[in-house]
Amino acid sequence: MGEQTRDHYEVLGVSKSATPEEIKAAFRKLASQHHPDRNAGDAEAGTRFKEINAAWQVLSDPQRRAMYDRFGHRAEEPGSPFASGGPFAGGVVDFSDIAVDGILGDLLGVFGVGQKDKGDLRRELEITFEEAAFGVTKTMRYERIVSCGDCSGSGSLPGTRPDTCSACNGRGRVRFQQGILPIAVERVCQRCKGRGTIVTSPCTGCKGSGLVTETNTIEVTVPPGVEHGATRVVNGAGNRPRPDKAAGDLELEIRVAAHPFFKRAGDDVVCSVPVAFTQAALGSEVEVPTLDGKGKLRVPAGTQPGTVLRIKGKGMPRRTGIGRGDQRVEVTVEVPTELTPRQRELLEELAKELKDDVSPVRKGFMDKLRELFG
Repeated sequence: MGEQTRDHYEVLGVSKSATPEEIKAAFRKLASQHHPDRNAGDAEAGTRFKEINAAWQVLSDPQRRAMYDRFGHRAEEPGSPFASGGPFAGGVVDFSDIAVDGILGDLLGVFGVGQKDKGDLRRELEITFEEAAFGVTKTMRYERIVSCGDCSGSGSLPGTRPDTCSACNGRGRVRFQQGILPIAVERVCQRCKGRGTIVTSPCTGCKGSGLVTETNTIEVTVPPGVEHGATRVVNGAGNRPRPDKAAGDLELEIRVAAHPFFKRAGDDVVCSVPVAFTQAALGSEVEVPTLDGKGKLRVPAGTQPGTVLRIKGKGMPRRTGIGRGDQRVEVTVEVPTELTPRQRELLEELAKELKDDVSPVRKGFMDKLRELFG
């Protein structure tokens, strides 16, 4: 690699015991001396300046300097696991939470593969549309793993005590030097599974695991206006992954059941209401469902199919926390499918009377049709 492999301390002209202040002073002096702007015509000045800067970048960073002192230029090679931010920075790797055996498992674990269960649970809580609108307190039952009450989580038969693990001397971790890695690797003791003790007389309730399954009951308060898919975390209500570890969390996902009339659109509630064509033509007051019960809606004369009318303040509680949204009512006009002779006669007379003026929509359509075809 040529000059790039020169010792960083040699480049800056300082000893390995140099203080940060001495390293900084040496860098400033050399950087000023070899800066390309001050050495016009010197083709080597740029190379020397880069070498000085590279040495400064490493030796001015305490962690990178420590790794360089231990592993030399290997710690700074591109993609090196020993470099700053690499998985093996620091010289000792703790594999306490890795669930894969062997050195390959250790390496995968460093990159987030094979992490042990932390005890978190995820459950769904179903509520009605009305409960989502106005809020509700629900009682929920679910299974979770807890410490055994018979042995208080020790795993040993009451009246006995577990033995100290001889493999880790009770630490729960062992440290070893792996041949392919010039670092000390620390991982969970495989003999005691990280507990530091060995159960010799297992508890009959938990069979020595220190853990049992029980049904847990909690009350969950759902706030007004909650949306479908919203989540809520209950701290410490999940599984206990190990007797010596704290319980994980319970994450609840709210599932709002479909409603026969209503759909949600932001803070508004949307529904469709059928009206007779005579009501739409003449205007009328119709009964509509609302979240607060039955309500009345005034349908103006000449209302067209698909018209959306609003009922103020009958929607969901606003997400801003002030007031409620509206209820949007889409009008659908029903056409009778069976007519008496008298009804047909009346409609035919109405059609003759109206001619092309049946509705403003149709009139506009007919006008455009005449313009197009003459």
